[in-house]
Amino acid sequence: MQSFRRLAKPVSYALITGVLALSLHGPAARAAMVSTDQIVGAQQSQQDRSKVVALLTREDVKTALSSRGVSTADVQARVDAMTDQEVHALATKLDQMPAGGDALGVLVLVFIILLITDAMGITDIFPFVKKPARR
Repeated sequence: MQSFRRLAKPVSYALITGVLALSLHGPAARAAMVSTDQIVGAQQSQQDRSKVVALLTREDVKTALSSRGVSTADVQARVDAMTDQEVHALATKLDQMPAGGDALGVLVLVFIILLITDAMGITDIFPFVKKPARR
């Protein structure tokens, strides 16, 4: 019993110090109102992104892209790197295309996106594109 009391005091000091140290470094919580427009915009962005990904996971699109030397991982990385506005524009363009058919238009659109990202220096797929000077 005596050894327990002798050991309890230093252990309690260490425990109190540890709890205080952990409570001082915690981030402050922030609360704010979320508008309906923000929620709808986030849902729309997620729907647009899933629509573009669904198109790019189709076998005919994968085959056409791989025949042009573009890997599926590169395409997925580019879609992930696109802003919400770019994804929305691409999804809107996909909605305007004729149903059931013109995969050539989709491929041209994907090619243009890849060409623009290559010209900006984000990717390096096409050897004929002049790249910006690196610093």
